[in-house]
Amino acid sequence: MGEKKIHEDQKYITGLLQNNSFVIQSIYDKYVPKVVNYIEQNSGSTDEAQDIVQDVIITIYNQASQKKLKLTCPFDAYFFLLCKRKWLNYLKKNYNKEVTINESTVSISDNAQELAFATDLFGEKQALFSEMFKQLGDACKDLLKATFKIKSMEEVAESLGVTYAYARKKKSLCIGKLTDMVRKSPKFNQLKL
Repeated sequence: MGEKKIHEDQKYITGLLQNNSFVIQSIYDKYVPKVVNYIEQNSGSTDEAQDIVQDVIITIYNQASQKKLKLTCPFDAYFFLLCKRKWLNYLKKNYNKEVTINESTVSISDNAQELAFATDLFGEKQALFSEMFKQLGDACKDLLKATFKIKSMEEVAESLGVTYAYARKKKSLCIGKLTDMVRKSPKFNQLKL
């Protein structure tokens, strides 16, 4: 099997990456009303729908910037499926809500299912990482945040007022601790698919 063809709707992914206000407004005008309508019909409010949309757009942006997301299906199907999954996951966590699924709302191709699953999984991994990162000690958090912003370990060490050797060793220990925390989390095994 060869490479899947990039869909012309890749322009939405590119627009999000470039923070193009015209493209972002286009997404809100064309695709968000369907999501809001779906969520309102399934025990949700307009505000909850807007929160879901925001979360999904941020997840798409993060995956596009970190994993070079290539869209191989229409953006509409991909975006709707991600929002739908996020909403259903939200309802599952809040057991008191009833779920009505209307599959005829959109026809979803295999490519959209595949991409949405990958993006959804990426978002859940990001959330787990963030949750575990918050549990690290302040020294580790400060060091790792500095290494996310500054690529040179010499500059990181200088900015934190420590030696280069200490910064490298501490970074290695902090990453090891974070990795261990993530792996020991009950959520980790649910994400390994």
